[in-house]
Amino acid sequence: MSDDLVSDFLHFMEIERSASPRTITNYRAAIIGYRDSREGDFPGWRDLTADDFRAWLFQMMKADLARSTIRLRFAAMRSFYKFLVHRRGLANSPVADVQLPKPEKKLPVVLSIAQIDELLSIPLTVEVAKNSPAWLPLRDAAILELFYSCGLRISELRSLDVKDIDFISENLRVVGKGSKERMIPIGQPAINAIQRYQREAAITNGPLFVSKRRTRITQQAVDQLLKKYLKLSSIPFDISPHKLRHSFATHMLDAGADLRSVQSLLGHSSLSTTQIYTHVTKERLRSAYDDAHPRAK
Repeated sequence: MSDDLVSDFLHFMEIERSASPRTITNYRAAIIGYRDSREGDFPGWRDLTADDFRAWLFQMMKADLARSTIRLRFAAMRSFYKFLVHRRGLANSPVADVQLPKPEKKLPVVLSIAQIDELLSIPLTVEVAKNSPAWLPLRDAAILELFYSCGLRISELRSLDVKDIDFISENLRVVGKGSKERMIPIGQPAINAIQRYQREAAITNGPLFVSKRRTRITQQAVDQLLKKYLKLSSIPFDISPHKLRHSFATHMLDAGADLRSVQSLLGHSSLSTTQIYTHVTKERLRSAYDDAHPRAK
């Protein structure tokens, strides 16, 4: 079923708003998912009311969906209807007056420094499979080092090219959300790991991190390599590239970095997004106090 309004909106998000492919995918799924959920009883986007979307909200809450999922779907709808109001002459948005459940306050999972050290050391201790190039563990080590050294999103790491690294100034050029550029310092262990990988894999231009077939590494491949090394570690919980980003931010604040600097390094547009890490450090401080002070309990 074709839908010109949805297609126009997604094109607008991609071209004019420079939304990431992941955002486009999520927004498309939310909007088309709502339309399909009406099961033939869909009057058209211009004829929906706030009560229609309140019923959708109730349906999702009854299905016990996570609040984050519900809020993501409504974020897609709100952006869609803003587009219809400003670009397609709709009088007002039926989604604007729908009150959503407050977001759950979940603190990010953070690895300890000892756990980070353990995880980052594993790739170079694993025997290379017979059908794999000898440089593969060096690539994996460089990826993990760079995640933690720079606090990158997985999309940012995947899109890196060789030309984005300045080894003289020890900086990394990153293109983040909304196509915004930022420069991030690179730690010496990450620099050493990248240079060794580049030398052994003969990576001199184009994508920085490549697959066995010498094409740009996929998100699935990064997820798989992290799961592989996690199984070989003593870390007792699941982790993702984003948890390495959480650990980067928390360890920076623990060591005295100011919030504005961490915001800039992470590429957050709002300081409030970065502030969640201050709650993590307070939790860690309380835990350390409870464990160490003789009269804490």
